[in-house]
Amino acid sequence: MTNHRATVSMKQSVAVQENIVLPGDTNAHDTMFGGLLMKRIDETAAISARRHCRGAVVTASNDGVHFHRPVQRDDIVTLKSYVCYVGKSSMEIFVKIMTENASRDEPGQIAAISFLTFVGLDKDGRPTEVPNVQPETEEERAVFDEAKARKEARIKKRAETNELIHSLGLMIN
Repeated sequence: MTNHRATVSMKQSVAVQENIVLPGDTNAHDTMFGGLLMKRIDETAAISARRHCRGAVVTASNDGVHFHRPVQRDDIVTLKSYVCYVGKSSMEIFVKIMTENASRDEPGQIAAISFLTFVGLDKDGRPTEVPNVQPETEEERAVFDEAKARKEARIKKRAETNELIHSLGLMIN
C-alpha cells in the first residue's frame, strides 16, 4: 500500500514562547517551579502539534523534562518546539528550553529538553491521520534519527505501567 499522506517540513510547526522568570514563578531556591515549566512546555508543544496537523490535538504522553541547568529568577526563558516525528495519528514534539540572563549579558544556554506525544483528533474527537514530517536542518535530522528508539522506550514504559495498574487491581478505560 502506498502512503499518500502529505509531507511537511518541521519548521511549519515551530512555536516559540518567551517569558521572564519572576519571583512568583520560583521556589525557595530562586529557581523556576518545575510544574510551571511543564505547563509551558505542554502549551508550546500543543501549538506545534496543532500547526502540524491543522486541527485539534490531545497530549498522549510526556517523556519527562530533562534538566541540564537550573532556570533562575530573572532569567529569560525561551521554549522552542516543533514536530520531529509522526506515526499514523501521533506526533512527537521536541521542546528545547533555553535561558539567558540579560542583566549579566550571558548568552543563551540549554536548560532542559523534553519530548511529548500528541494525537491529532477529528471533529468527533477520534484519532485522525496526520501529515508526515521532513527534517531539513542538522538538529532536526539528529532528533528525527533517534525518534524510533524513543518510541520503543515509550511503548515499553506504557506496557510496564499497564502491568502495574493491573497488579494493583485498578481499571484501565
